[in-house]
Amino acid sequence: MQRALKLLFTFFLVLVSLQTIAQDTIAPVSIDSLYREDQFYIGLTYNVPLGLPSGGNIRGLSGGIQFGFLRDMPINKQRNLAIAIGAGIALDQFGQNLFIGETPDDETIFSILDGNINYTRNRFNMAIVEAPVEFRWRTSTASSYKFWRVYTGFRVGYAYWYKATFKQTGNSVSQTKIPEFDPLRLSATISLGYNTFNLFASYSINPFFKDAATINGESVDFRTLKVGLLFYIL
Repeated sequence: MQRALKLLFTFFLVLVSLQTIAQDTIAPVSIDSLYREDQFYIGLTYNVPLGLPSGGNIRGLSGGIQFGFLRDMPINKQRNLAIAIGAGIALDQFGQNLFIGETPDDETIFSILDGNINYTRNRFNMAIVEAPVEFRWRTSTASSYKFWRVYTGFRVGYAYWYKATFKQTGNSVSQTKIPEFDPLRLSATISLGYNTFNLFASYSINPFFKDAATINGESVDFRTLKVGLLFYIL
């Protein structure tokens, strides 16, 4: 997963550079009065874990990358308002101190790792196929490739893969079957910016785990706020 994130991040930087050069050097050949902003997108985020039990915090790499396609459907004559739907994939990693393991009876253990426990890695990873829906406002025209945009919406996704890993000297734990995990992922999103670069934020509407509690009986309402950059490709 970490290697995949690095490769996709490199690909993201290359696309940003090529798109910037293209927009500055290539003039439109013709004007399409019925233009759409059909777009591929790729983005990089910093993932902030929320809703962790008392003492929970970020530790280690916590980030993600996303890519996909959106179909633009203007809803007014000026074509600066639109609805967009699409499909994409998100790869996320959360570095934090919430340990996820299991008992000999296959019951899930949720526990906060305090400062007395030495470990080298504690992460939760997942891969999601998702369907984004956006309401779009922009200042674009049929002849302008540089414009302001504000896109709000939501995403419905399904986590087809996930894994919790914990490593310390002489001990390694890997969990790929967590009964409390909810693969249905719902999030609210917003992206805004000008031309090439756009700020992006996404908030988890539902927590990652249903009816989960620590060994001390504290509720685990683990969800995330993603913040980062989103790059659209016409």
